[in-house]
Amino acid sequence: MPFRRRGHSTVRGVESEHAINAFARGVDVGALSADQFVQLIETLHMLGRMGAGVELSSLSTEVLADIVRSASKEQLKAITEHDELRSVFLDEIFRRMSEHFVPERARNVSFVVGWRFTWGDGSAGFDRFQTLIEDGVCVSSADLGHEPDTTITVSAEDFIRMATGGVAMATMFVTGRVRVKGEYAPAMRLSSYFDLPGGD
Repeated sequence: MPFRRRGHSTVRGVESEHAINAFARGVDVGALSADQFVQLIETLHMLGRMGAGVELSSLSTEVLADIVRSASKEQLKAITEHDELRSVFLDEIFRRMSEHFVPERARNVSFVVGWRFTWGDGSAGFDRFQTLIEDGVCVSSADLGHEPDTTITVSAEDFIRMATGGVAMATMFVTGRVRVKGEYAPAMRLSSYFDLPGGD
């Protein structure tokens, strides 16, 4: 997956001018219970909606990735079981995919990936997104209105872990936690079209 970052026991990231990055780096995620972790993310999200200038979208990609990598499976599960916060995390990941897309790597490439996240509240119990890569442009949205060449089904928790480098996509394929319908090539090549600061 495109979002990859080396993990640490506490949240760390590159230097950023935004105060929320310094705050997040000072949080020992491992010391929080699952409920406390949810409360932390809820508070940041609430402050963002209130226009307080503190919001998840202001976190650098490195810091956001480190938060996820530092979180336990129980903490991430609690986030993905929270309908609003699950949507917030998925929206953030797909927004950043476009930001970290490298057009030069996707010349003469055209395909649509459909995403189905289990335990969602959408059609047939899935949260759904689409990613379109075409003529050096990457666009992701909940509904692009295209017929996907590849449909990837995975739990929201596992997707968030893959997108932030917590687990390799190949491992998820081997263990059957990721299912692909349609063409396999777009799914396997997808990560090569992105580049993140600090990524491997």
